[in-house]
Amino acid sequence: MQIKKLPGFFLAMSVAATASWSANLADSQAAFRDTYELLIEIDTTLSAGSCTKAAQVMAERLQAAGIPEQDIHVIVPPELPEQGNLVAILPGTNAGIDPILLLAHIDVVEARREDWERDPFELIEEDGYFYARGAADDKAMAAIFVDALVRYKQTGYRPERAIKLALTCGEETPNTFNGASYLLANHRDLINAGFALNEGGAGLLDSDGKRVYNGIQAGEKVYQDFRLEITNPGGHSSRPLPDNAIYRLAAALERVSEYTFPIEFNDTTRAYFDRMSVIEGGQTGADMQAILQTPPAADALARIIANPSYNSILHTTCVATMIDGGHAPNALPQRAGANVNCRIFPGHTQEEIRVQLEQVVADADVKVTFVDPPESTSPPPPLTAEILGPIEMVTQEMWPGVPVLPSMVAGGTDGRFLTPAGIPTYGVSGLFLEPGTVNAHGLNEKIPVRSLYESREFLDKLIRIYAGG
Repeated sequence: MQIKKLPGFFLAMSVAATASWSANLADSQAAFRDTYELLIEIDTTLSAGSCTKAAQVMAERLQAAGIPEQDIHVIVPPELPEQGNLVAILPGTNAGIDPILLLAHIDVVEARREDWERDPFELIEEDGYFYARGAADDKAMAAIFVDALVRYKQTGYRPERAIKLALTCGEETPNTFNGASYLLANHRDLINAGFALNEGGAGLLDSDGKRVYNGIQAGEKVYQDFRLEITNPGGHSSRPLPDNAIYRLAAALERVSEYTFPIEFNDTTRAYFDRMSVIEGGQTGADMQAILQTPPAADALARIIANPSYNSILHTTCVATMIDGGHAPNALPQRAGANVNCRIFPGHTQEEIRVQLEQVVADADVKVTFVDPPESTSPPPPLTAEILGPIEMVTQEMWPGVPVLPSMVAGGTDGRFLTPAGIPTYGVSGLFLEPGTVNAHGLNEKIPVRSLYESREFLDKLIRIYAGG
């Protein structure tokens, strides 16, 4: 699907309209916090929680705001009654313009009360932070998007472009179930859109709380697990043999650890290092410019890839993450295996990387197979002026002088399902975070209170510009 050109007035937003939005946001902040708290305090873990309950409660909030029942859909896979998803639609006045999709996942990573300093499923505000599981990942954006549709309906806002909301389950556990791919396969008409806004892009705060940049994520690496396995007849441990399955697997893994996939760039990562070089300055900034040359300067490249975050977006990476072997302490192993997790640079197929791993292993008896069937892939979505322009405009309006930084994530979001399916998906939140403090997926997850409220304002303005009306 092509991204149709946005309404032509989007770069001429009036100061009066902006002031009106800000007043509306301030007046409704308590209602937003209530929505956020309500969503946080519904356990949506795979083991004991229910996305279906969360979807139903958010649906009730939308219906209470006046969105008709026929425009609200709680979609539950029959075989997984707790993996419910929510789709809601605010119709546009111009059917000729593709809708915008607001995408967020409502499931969260497991959290045990005995490990946390505070109850992970109780929203606690303390010392300028909100603490809870999902406070950042991803119930912050989910609550912001629900709140936006509630306010748009209550205030009579009529967008030119239809606004769709999809709250999905299973982003954290896609090998069990993934709501985004389920909706694509079974309810594509409900979520079809010209493009989607999603998690994955955030702003950076330095140690003094100063805003360094506002991020937009365009593209992500492809996730694939491979199984490396070798078998042989084994035997009695009192009679060692040179052909030991564990030793041969270890040798194969050592070769994988020593192999480096070629460095490469796409439009997103090239723009990232170009703009980041100005932000970093000094030797690091000079090195970033040097690696953009053809060929990249070797000494500069060595310094850049020493940083794990920079290294992760410069090429395909593969790393051993699990290992198993043997069947008895007094027997030679009959089988040894390992999981090798690869994050594949866009443009390469999973089969291409599997064959490359076979060549690196260089042992015909070590079989390299897919753990799960490969997902569909696609190039990163284009950062056109119609997408990037409004983000830069709102960023400068709210935080003058703060640059917008394109990025490609090494991890994964639900965008990896939507973009290949023809719905270009961009990670953008206006949520500024200090690195290493949020601890999403870890203990005592938290998010700055100020950043959350600013993200709400940023996304409100951005959505209205994209949607027009």
